[in-house]
Amino acid sequence: MSNITLDIAGRKFTVACAEGEEAHIAMLGRTIDAKLADMPHIANQSEARALLFAALLLADENYEMRQAGAAPAVAWPEVAENLEALA
Repeated sequence: MSNITLDIAGRKFTVACAEGEEAHIAMLGRTIDAKLADMPHIANQSEARALLFAALLLADENYEMRQAGAAPAVAWPEVAENLEALA
C-alpha cells in the first residue's frame, strides 16, 4: 500500500493506493484539478461542492464519448470503485 498527496483546487488530499498506481492516481488528480481550474467561480464553493462539479463535468465528458461511440479513456467502473474506497 502506498500514499499519494493530490493537490486539487488548492487543497491537499492524501489518498491510499496500491504500489505502482501512484502515477495513475496523480494523473487522475491533475485531471480533476484541471476541470476545476476551468471554473473560476469554484473558489468560493465548499470542498464537497467543488468536487461534485468536477465529477459532473467528467461524467458528462464520459457520457458524450459513449454517445459518440468512442471508448472511454479510463475504466470508469474501476475509477468509481477507487473513488468509493478513498471516500
